[in-house]
Amino acid sequence: MEKFTLDLNGKTQQIEADPTSPLLWVLRDQLDLVGTKYGCGIGQCGACTVHIDGVAVRSCLLTVSQLEGKRITTIEGLSESGNHPLQEAWKEIDVPQCGYCQTGQIMTAAAFLNEIKKPSSEEIRDAMHNNICRCASYNKIEKAVQVAAERMS
Repeated sequence: MEKFTLDLNGKTQQIEADPTSPLLWVLRDQLDLVGTKYGCGIGQCGACTVHIDGVAVRSCLLTVSQLEGKRITTIEGLSESGNHPLQEAWKEIDVPQCGYCQTGQIMTAAAFLNEIKKPSSEEIRDAMHNNICRCASYNKIEKAVQVAAERMS
């Protein structure tokens, strides 16, 4: 076990972990930030998406030892009160069915909208295509991203 200092959701967190521990498990098991979900464990589904220095990445693929000095944002850190424009649009459009993939979807969309302020439908679909939704809520996801983009611009 080694000690690590993480910049997590705008706060400094001291943890002790095996350096090869995936960030996903540190978040969920050590820090009780369970909004980030385990989906596949191989970086293919997107359920575990977080931001590292503002970029959407799969937390199941990153080890805790890779993250010192990096700014980590989870769904819990996207908005203190849960009122980020994407979170509001998700509720308004009634996106979730089972809801399992939604935090990863929102985190991917948030990083995307920080880069592309007024995206086309094609750009949204392209940005979101690597996040799997088992319930196939893709049309609602696209609409929610469009609504959030309009509110954010």
